[in-house]
Amino acid sequence: MTDQAERFDRIAAGYERWWAPVLAPSAVALLDRLEPVVEAGGRDIADVGVGTGNLAIPALRRWPDVRISGIDASREMIGAANALVEERVPAARDRFEGHVAFAADLPFDDGSFDAAMSSFVLQLVPNRAKVLREVRRVLRPGGLFAYVTWLADERRFAPDRVFDGLLEEFGFDNDPDPSRNGDLPSVERAAAELRRAGFRDVVATGGMLAYAFTVEGYISFLTEFDEESLFEEMRRDERRRFLARFRERLMALRPEEMTFRVPIVYAEGRRSGR
Repeated sequence: MTDQAERFDRIAAGYERWWAPVLAPSAVALLDRLEPVVEAGGRDIADVGVGTGNLAIPALRRWPDVRISGIDASREMIGAANALVEERVPAARDRFEGHVAFAADLPFDDGSFDAAMSSFVLQLVPNRAKVLREVRRVLRPGGLFAYVTWLADERRFAPDRVFDGLLEEFGFDNDPDPSRNGDLPSVERAAAELRRAGFRDVVATGGMLAYAFTVEGYISFLTEFDEESLFEEMRRDERRRFLARFRERLMALRPEEMTFRVPIVYAEGRRSGR
């Protein structure tokens, strides 16, 4: 198991509560790109990096005849997706199947799917070119692959800067953020990679993910998910002082500074060949 899979095993529950809602609107918008495939009779869809079902669950609700195979390297994510499908769309339980597998080594025969989709995953894979070729392999001729992921961006979220500043004031180690080397450098690069992997009719467009945090919502996001272990290590009085100062400084930010904004890219292409 890779470090990435182990990390997502650990955070599966918190991911669904705190991070999936941030991604959900931008992820669900991807389904519009798959609509023509379903209207034309496509029924088998692969969800590459299914996570907790941010795409799969809305797709099962939207298309009552579609079958979805969700793939994820994290066994806990697959478990969460299975449970949430059962809870939120129980009538569709027999139309969803989860598979623990890597995106670069999909456990399916050639030409198994009418379409494939992926949301905020392709920035994480070690070799995106290999994943794109593998997705193309499991598509039927003319099958569509559509994905959304991050574009490279150097701007930092204002509440993150406030948090990092307080860590220094309180004498805590400020570990660098995980590398985002996998973020696509441009919309043009997204299109070029699909073409090199053998896709045709390629379209790539830029967008912006925007999510408005409240002060209390952002504090909960950090204390219960993103920085949970750090806050657990604090002494009770220290945590109380830290959060009081943190809350005060967040409240001084303008509303637009509390909105998390990151550029994203939507890209799609069809499998060429027979």
